[in-house]
Amino acid sequence: MELHVVNHELSVGNIEVGGVTTSSLFLIGDADCINLSSAFDTPPESLIIGPIVPLAQEG
Repeated sequence: MELHVVNHELSVGNIEVGGVTTSSLFLIGDADCINLSSAFDTPPESLIIGPIVPLAQEG
């Protein structure tokens, strides 16, 4: 897959993250190249997926 994005002016004031998945990327700004990979060597029958837990709220 090839993705070409042209960003012009970018202004970020406030970001709220409510949760993070098992494999995630959070990026603000520029990157020339991003390579993502994942390896999982545990047998599927031993995988336990629980409920999604939100991040702690500050203040």
